[in-house]
Amino acid sequence: MVILTDEAGFHGNLNPMDNEEFRRYGHQVVEWIGDYLEDIRQYPVLPDMQPGDLVDRLPPRAPDLGEPMDAILEDFQRSIVPALTHWNHPRFFAYFSISASHPGILAEMLAAALNVNGMLWKTCPALTELEQVTLGWLRQWMGLPAEFFGIIYDTASISTLHAIAAAREMADPESRTRGNAPGLVMYTSEHAHSSVEKAGITLGIGQDNIRKIPVDDAFRMRVDLLRETVTRDQREGKRPFCIVPTVGTTSTSSIDPVDEIADVAEECGAWLHVDAAYGGVAAVVPELRSILDGAERADSLVVNPHKWLFTPVDLSAFYTRKPEILRRAFSLVPEYLRTTEDPRAVNYMDYGVQLGRRFRALKLWFIMRHYGHEGIAELVRKHIDYAQRLAGLIREHPDFEIAAPTPFSLICFRYRGSDDENRALLDAVNASGKAFLSHTVLNGRFVLRLAIGNIATQWEDLEETWTLVRQMAKNPVVK
Repeated sequence: MVILTDEAGFHGNLNPMDNEEFRRYGHQVVEWIGDYLEDIRQYPVLPDMQPGDLVDRLPPRAPDLGEPMDAILEDFQRSIVPALTHWNHPRFFAYFSISASHPGILAEMLAAALNVNGMLWKTCPALTELEQVTLGWLRQWMGLPAEFFGIIYDTASISTLHAIAAAREMADPESRTRGNAPGLVMYTSEHAHSSVEKAGITLGIGQDNIRKIPVDDAFRMRVDLLRETVTRDQREGKRPFCIVPTVGTTSTSSIDPVDEIADVAEECGAWLHVDAAYGGVAAVVPELRSILDGAERADSLVVNPHKWLFTPVDLSAFYTRKPEILRRAFSLVPEYLRTTEDPRAVNYMDYGVQLGRRFRALKLWFIMRHYGHEGIAELVRKHIDYAQRLAGLIREHPDFEIAAPTPFSLICFRYRGSDDENRALLDAVNASGKAFLSHTVLNGRFVLRLAIGNIATQWEDLEETWTLVRQMAKNPVVK
């Protein structure tokens, strides 16, 4: 055993933690997690701190000698926890609310312990085949065709990047060797997520070749203007190669008319990628399956279980009807990764940029088995019902107004005042630590966003938040 001793006499052990210590501290950590989830409402959703506060609090250099786990856990509680924004809080309503459910957390612990890498089937058959099975289950729940091939990436941004790369491969197979051909053009809504444009930038399509189609009064892509834009580009000798509608836009959760957009894609021969990262999960509710009408015609689709399927971040499910094109775009197999060919052996490294792949499917498998289809559907149904009830209360109040339709669990609303007053209202609500909301701008006006999606959120959380909003609106700082 190798021991180092510092001037204070602490012995830094170079040997790893033994199993007895691991069990002892593991139990402490699990107990802390259980208490945290049970008592999470005692924490402010947003920390009361300024940029750099934690940096200034922590040592500028890592320790030369190992430190005892007791001290590390104490510092976690004393320094890290007060600096957290609690995304797992039932009153985290900003952006798109998420939650790590109990079975998902347990699976993450097991995945960390196993520490497998699923770059090839051979490197971990369990990872590869569980991913195939679990994504097949999710595809069935959402009513997508059996021909859809599934793969897990980390986030929807990366899923969309892969979709657009596949679209480019279909339109211009030589781009893989000689680079982008001139004239490739892609189309999306002006309310599409910024990741669509970022993917185009990353792939060298260029912002000048990304068309942002205007929306209607419900913030849905206008198909007539899409068709006009595509026709104009074709007349000018350009090549439409990809169209990206959204089911559940980030600003308002609007639903683009995918079926009509699919007609345009087929007419011009463009790849159709559906960004259903947020809204797609709602299709697991049988009576809401129509939100994906037309998605069965898509070349690819993304949905994020880590947004509204109670799965710990990160897990983005990507589906495509044309896996051979996706594979053609990304497969590059050096000799040291070559394995014996087998028709049932899927090597996921061939379908994306990344080589190393975490055991992400394990947590989704745990969650789908624990809650079942009916349990998940009921949770999603409850969140949508909460949103409708809260939107009704906002409509009835003379000082507030609804700013966009509420098809899912996101409410866009504003105080009937100036943009500055609405900004002040948002800041006051968030500074209270009792809830966290975000904002967007619609038709040139500052709008508050309240997204429901945490598995622990109850109607009482929304009542308290709505009371808080009304109280803060009466504050002279807001007026």
